[in-house]
Amino acid sequence: MKFFLDTADVDAIRELNELGMVDGVTTNPSLILKAGRNIEEVTREICEMVSGPVSAEVVAESAEDMIREGRHLAQIAPNIAIKVPLTWDGLKACRTFADEGHMVNVTLCFTAAQAILAAKAGATFISPFVGRLDDIGLDGVDLIADIREIYDNYGYETQILAASIRSVNHIVEVGKIGADVITAPPAVIKSMAKHVLTDKGLEQFTADWAKTGQKIG
Repeated sequence: MKFFLDTADVDAIRELNELGMVDGVTTNPSLILKAGRNIEEVTREICEMVSGPVSAEVVAESAEDMIREGRHLAQIAPNIAIKVPLTWDGLKACRTFADEGHMVNVTLCFTAAQAILAAKAGATFISPFVGRLDDIGLDGVDLIADIREIYDNYGYETQILAASIRSVNHIVEVGKIGADVITAPPAVIKSMAKHVLTDKGLEQFTADWAKTGQKIG
């Protein structure tokens, strides 16, 4: 499973990238707002730091304008994945970008039917939103399972990029299903290392070691 970081915070990306935990990055307009920086400037910095795909999202609504924006974003760096919404115009833009040889991340996917359309339009990545489905009483993990089954049935090469990941459990569950990629905030990735029994065990080891009166090195 590949780990993408869902953030435009370059310091957070750098910390995890140095540990080899970053296979790519996803950004969106909300994350750019949170970073408080120019989209081209921060995206270029991220692309220089991370060798994998970096998703940069268009904000236009018409296919024509999405294509114009996407081509502009693609000039930032060779590892840009142009991010488009799962609308009919977004699918038109996806087809154009795919035919031009660009990586495309189709986002805001909430049904398996939408995922089929994205695959047929040439998407490199499909981004089903797990957490947002959970928010309305549905099971976002079930959507990942449905897409995995359909893609495997027909040999679609589009990678399933599980998005809106809110917890370690989300990561484990979509990993068991076979999601190709997860994108999550840095804090969620870091929380994968935590467990109460790990903390208790370390506390016990530290206390016992102190009683030996020894030092290492």
